Amino acid sequence: MQCKMKSLPLAVVGALTVLAVPAMAQDATANQPAVQRVVVTGSLISRADKETPAPVQVLTAEDLAKSGHTSVAEVLSSLSANGQGTLGTGFAGAFANGAAGVSLRGLTVGLTLVLIDGHRMAPYPLSDDAQRQFVDITSIPFDAVERIEVLKDGASDIYGSDAVAGVVNVILKKTYKGTSVKADVGNSQHGGGKTHKVGIISGFGDLVEDGYNAFVSAEFRHADAIKVYQRDSQFWASGDWRALGGVSQQRGVPSALNSFLAPGSSPFFYNPTGTGGVKNPANFQFLDPSCNYDKYMAGGCWVRDTVSNLQPESQNVNLLAGFTKKLGEDWTLAVKASQFRRTGINARGLPTTFSASSFTGNTALIPGQGPNIVNIYGSTVFPATYPLNKLGAPARLYGQIPDIGPDRTQDNTSTAQRLAVDLTGSWMGWDIGAAGGLTKVEVKDRYSGYVNRYALYQALNRATNPFNPLGGNSPADMAVISPRFVNVTESKLQFAELHGTRELMQLPGGPLSIATGLSWTHKDLNAPPASLLSQGVVGNGSAYAFGKETDTAAFAELAGSPVKNLETSVSARYDHYDTYGNSFTPGAKFKWTATPMLSIRGTFAKGFRAPNAAEVGTASAFFSFHGIDDPILCKDGNPKTAGNVPSACGYTPTFVQLTTKDLQPETSKSYTLGAILEPSRDINASLDYYKIDVRNQINTASGLPGFVPSYVRNQPFPVDIADGKGGTVQGIPSVGTIAYATSGYVNAGRTMTTGAELDLRARHRFGDLGTGRAELVLTHMISYQITNAGTTVELAGTHGPAVIGGDTGSPKNRANLTLGWDRGPMSLTATVNWVDSYSALDPAQGAAAMDCSHAASVVGNRNYFFGSVTPPQFCRISSFATTDLNLSYKLSPNLTLRGSILNLFDKQPPIDVATYGNSGALTAYNASLHQSGAVGRFFSMGLNYQF
Repeated sequence: MQCKMKSLPLAVVGALTVLAVPAMAQDATANQPAVQRVVVTGSLISRADKETPAPVQVLTAEDLAKSGHTSVAEVLSSLSANGQGTLGTGFAGAFANGAAGVSLRGLTVGLTLVLIDGHRMAPYPLSDDAQRQFVDITSIPFDAVERIEVLKDGASDIYGSDAVAGVVNVILKKTYKGTSVKADVGNSQHGGGKTHKVGIISGFGDLVEDGYNAFVSAEFRHADAIKVYQRDSQFWASGDWRALGGVSQQRGVPSALNSFLAPGSSPFFYNPTGTGGVKNPANFQFLDPSCNYDKYMAGGCWVRDTVSNLQPESQNVNLLAGFTKKLGEDWTLAVKASQFRRTGINARGLPTTFSASSFTGNTALIPGQGPNIVNIYGSTVFPATYPLNKLGAPARLYGQIPDIGPDRTQDNTSTAQRLAVDLTGSWMGWDIGAAGGLTKVEVKDRYSGYVNRYALYQALNRATNPFNPLGGNSPADMAVISPRFVNVTESKLQFAELHGTRELMQLPGGPLSIATGLSWTHKDLNAPPASLLSQGVVGNGSAYAFGKETDTAAFAELAGSPVKNLETSVSARYDHYDTYGNSFTPGAKFKWTATPMLSIRGTFAKGFRAPNAAEVGTASAFFSFHGIDDPILCKDGNPKTAGNVPSACGYTPTFVQLTTKDLQPETSKSYTLGAILEPSRDINASLDYYKIDVRNQINTASGLPGFVPSYVRNQPFPVDIADGKGGTVQGIPSVGTIAYATSGYVNAGRTMTTGAELDLRARHRFGDLGTGRAELVLTHMISYQITNAGTTVELAGTHGPAVIGGDTGSPKNRANLTLGWDRGPMSLTATVNWVDSYSALDPAQGAAAMDCSHAASVVGNRNYFFGSVTPPQFCRISSFATTDLNLSYKLSPNLTLRGSILNLFDKQPPIDVATYGNSGALTAYNASLHQSGAVGRFFSMGLNYQF
């Protein structure tokens, strides 16, 4: 007999999760099971009614299985409430490489709290945008999940920091009796993404009969990468926009955007001072006879990208063990230990090339030191006496550096370890819950494909046995020029919680109950930078963050029914942080059952997000987000004006992010008001309005209107300078090019979002024909406004705010429609996931009043594809809908066969030229919203045997 955990965790912060009403193993033969009271996410007090005052969406283990997916991250990414700022594995350039996070209401992963069994988990040590901490959902085991509860309301009054937009509570199995073995295989129709998954869970002991239960769950999942080249027959992945008047981003194809100097299949020397410039074949010398000037200019020397990922290779090995023991009639001890390991191989696909202009150095970013420009050694122009240079004049070398192997990669292994102990029982009329736990996430990154350019140019200019641009160089040379290195970061979180609940008295409408408790949470982040990057040896310094914080909190909730059919509750929480001080967050809820068919509900809550180590600790990072014209080297913004440096026009400067020690927490107020209609047992509908107002937001100062950066410049070196006649000459400008500018964090800005959500569920029995079921969850964003320096912009239905989490976009509408049919041993489920269309503009960057075709320098990556003019058909991203089909059939009482087709109709993703949150300049689709389109039709089959 399989025992299922029926209770839900309490709160993340008080021992809210282990209530004295926790798991109850129910006898499958019982005819009339007693009404069970459970604790639902968002409250401390148990209840019998599944419809709570706050909107909560529940995904059961059965729902997960019927989705056709095999990972928690895939399921949560399609939530209609998941929006702007969500983080997916398709974003190759993310700071939080390889991880995925949820962003409820589009308020970023940092304002959505993710719990496991109602308790906090250590955050991923690599923060989103090097700022926002979140829990990586890719490492959560799929088969060990009992259910997932998504609270779509602010809940800092119960859970504390981060629960501003809502809470995702992943409840793992608490008890299990018997053995279940699952095996799944899947493959994409268009190549790549082949998936294998095997899971086993086995347990023994009955809590009622034996007084204990113990189980172990193990899961292995491996998914092959999906490469860009496996989809490059599709326009959105081809990188070639010439047919529409744009340019090609394919490697080695010359265009105006790369000054017709594109490293391709053959390295070549180019004389920048020769007559006619790039229009004169005499200025080029190709070192490989397979390429010549005419072939090169026609794009015939391009190199296919076989490295970049649309979806990285990943592997999960998850282990979970649980032991539950009844200590007496009223007391139960539950211990759960787990290790979730995810390995991802993420090739960035950036061509490793010889420097195309003067080498001005890298910026070192070492903890405890200010930014420092290092490895400066001069021009990359090779003299006429250089042995390989046959042009008779100083020349530059263009081409991809040979012998490095695959392009730049970052193999990422994340190991999440967790030990949680829960003790529940009754004492002197109180239901007591005590909990404690240790959690840790370690990430090991293995880097390859990076270049020590100082060593490279020394090797190129050696008097004897110089580095050969055509390849065949010694392993000893390559070990110095392209070293492999490893970096380890870790995040720890410990917690202890104690709470109690009891009934105080009877009110006219029912009991008055109280819950109160204490919690203690300690975080420790140790995320050093990769040493060779930090020192500026193989590039600009990488992000780092160090810091500790301790939160001590007290909380309470009072719930009762002062009159019949009216349910009310008030709650409050007081947090003391050793980093900034105190936060007090109250909340209130009500639910009025006007008739058996109609209920009205509403909530109010204050919330907060405490500044984290990346913002107030010892931390720094590089970032860039918009293009500028260098105020000195490109004064009028015209790259052809005499004296201007063309590469300084439309330039995206680098910023060094600094911490600010005296930051205060972000604060919020959230409201919901809704109605629940239940005309029969088989039809249920709810419609809820929400409003979340976040103030005092922690933003980088450089993103605020009126910010005037102070640029640090490189030393002046020879560069191309416009001659005013359409060409360039080599010269030394009056000042060096921009290396970086610094920016601190500030409490400034406000985000306010409003919307409505419809949840409609219906079931109908058709006698011997079976049972039909349907569920529609539709989220409509009414408004999404951000305010900075007194200026408010509306972003609902646009691509803004582009500076957050890979530029996901803010479509107004998302929906999930599930249709099912159950008959005897068969269950058929079809799920339609729909994302509305939205504008490619980001009004937050000043583009609201601009015509889309002229917004290239403001919005996303348009200049990658079209330069300054974008065809109007790409100024709006089309709506997108995919259909997933899943069929399960019980071949016997113990054996179940499952088959699914994801993206049944093989819908391609809509073209999105604005986003940067994908696999780079070659692709033009939104990996956060439309990843299933990039994968294409996907088939899978599975078997489940229980005994």
